[in-house]
Amino acid sequence: MLKWALIFFVISIIAGALGFSGIAAGSAQIAKILFFVAVAIFAVLLILGLFAGEVLF
Repeated sequence: MLKWALIFFVISIIAGALGFSGIAAGSAQIAKILFFVAVAIFAVLLILGLFAGEVLF
């Protein structure tokens, strides 16, 4: 998921440099959403892993 966020970020930078402001804004928004979804999934899995570790040990 972070890979796709990075891809959309690069697309937005290139589109912004070439003057395509609408495409740049859209791909930057997609990159932002994908990044925060990845961070949320990471946080949930980290918390679940900590609780599972306490149960096992």
